[in-house]
Amino acid sequence: GSLGGPAHGPSGLETARSGSRKAPTDMDLSKTYPRSPNTRFAGVFMLARTTDKARAHNAGALGPYDYGCGMDRHVLGFLGTDPDSFAKVVADLRDDAKIEAWARERLADKSNQDLETFNAEFAADTPEPGGAGERFLRGEQQRLGRDDITTWFELLDADEGRPVSRRVPA
Repeated sequence: GSLGGPAHGPSGLETARSGSRKAPTDMDLSKTYPRSPNTRFAGVFMLARTTDKARAHNAGALGPYDYGCGMDRHVLGFLGTDPDSFAKVVADLRDDAKIEAWARERLADKSNQDLETFNAEFAADTPEPGGAGERFLRGEQQRLGRDDITTWFELLDADEGRPVSRRVPA
């Protein structure tokens, strides 16, 4: 993922926030944000966002984003694919409904419990204590004035202007 993304008007933010828009076949991430990592696509967290980033990658319009980052590789690994292969799928199928059907086929051998466990663990992922990721998160917490943000999903949503519920940090 990429933090410190571009600013844009409220209509774009509302569209990205809803997660229910019909995604364009091309995407320019220098002008808009990808969907939230919390948006379920084929029932999987992060897949809508990775799809948006694959579209932008294919269009040469990633802006500040990194397609194929660790989070993209994690969700694509759950589907048994990789960033290069998935970018080709997105280019070939183009439409969200077709991409979602393709993903559901890839998930056919996974149980609902497998899916829910994957989603819960992914959404709760935090940086390794004492590592560069934790130092980065601390800096972002300070920049955002939100020391209650502790997961990567929360950080992406807060950075891109989506609401993140406040809580008392542990």
